[in-house]
Amino acid sequence: MKIQNPHDRFFKETFGKVEVAKDFLNNYLPENIIKVIDVDTLEPQKDSFVNEELHEGFSDLLFKANINNREGYIYFLFEHKSYTSKDIAFQLLKYMVEIWEAKSKKEKADELPVIIPLVVYHGKDRWKIRTTLGEMITGYEDLPEDIKKLTPNYKYLLYDLSRYTDDEIKGEAQLRILFTTFRDIFTNDSKGLQDSIFRAISYLRELDDKQTGIEYFETLMRYIFNARADLTKADFNSVVKKIETTYPEGSEVVMTLAEIFREEGKEEGILKGMEKGMEKGMEKGMEKGIEKGMEKGIEKGIEVGAKQGKIEVAKNAIKEGMELGLIAKLTGLSKKEIEKIAKETGN
Repeated sequence: MKIQNPHDRFFKETFGKVEVAKDFLNNYLPENIIKVIDVDTLEPQKDSFVNEELHEGFSDLLFKANINNREGYIYFLFEHKSYTSKDIAFQLLKYMVEIWEAKSKKEKADELPVIIPLVVYHGKDRWKIRTTLGEMITGYEDLPEDIKKLTPNYKYLLYDLSRYTDDEIKGEAQLRILFTTFRDIFTNDSKGLQDSIFRAISYLRELDDKQTGIEYFETLMRYIFNARADLTKADFNSVVKKIETTYPEGSEVVMTLAEIFREEGKEEGILKGMEKGMEKGMEKGMEKGIEKGMEKGIEKGIEVGAKQGKIEVAKNAIKEGMELGLIAKLTGLSKKEIEKIAKETGN
């Protein structure tokens, strides 16, 4: 269940829905901008412009829409690091150029569409850098106007979730849950994060479709427990207990997740036990091998150590009640060997 990049996944699973993106535009864009965008023409695009090097800190989504009665694009860049990026305006410019290049190559268009760049940020620190490319250019503000005209500059719209209060987070349930959770995921302690979860659950009750609510609740819970590795078993149990009384519709979801966490913990313990057992066995075997004589002894020691490590793992797995055939697959030992170990351990 461990997700490699939970922030990216939660953002795209929520914001990738056209209705959520429309909800955002209607509630957060400045009035003079939203009035020239036909949100009913909003259409998600498959392209991503964030390269692998920056993927751990950024996600993006591109939407096509009619802007001022012409085809245009709205580009969302989501920064999910815990600190702000000073070169964000420069990165955004590169992504916009890539969008224009893709448009020109695919359609061989002579004109470039307008792109409205939006940045959503949810780090621990408040955003303190300005939102124009000119801020990155040395002495830009002091340049004569004639020189400024020769120098590229633009402004992006910034949404710093770290500064929003509950009342300032607007929109329908899924959008408010997304923004509330993103705001709190880095900044709150476990108790504060639990309060955020319960607040999100209260928003879920606004959804008319209960099935949609349950599915999104699972998305939310998966995100939280993957993004916050510091949450303890006690924290999880506290959340489960609260949900059982306040959102019974989600009880089955959390119990399923609890079982997954339990199995993953067991599996992780087995793997760690395998590593430790093999390491210890190899160490003993190498010592024995050195006594017998250099390379041949070391080779034999490694072989003996690996086998001993597997036996230790098998013993632990048998004690946990794991099925013997599965243990054989995990360790590479034969079924007869596993049965013998089980008999020796009294299981």
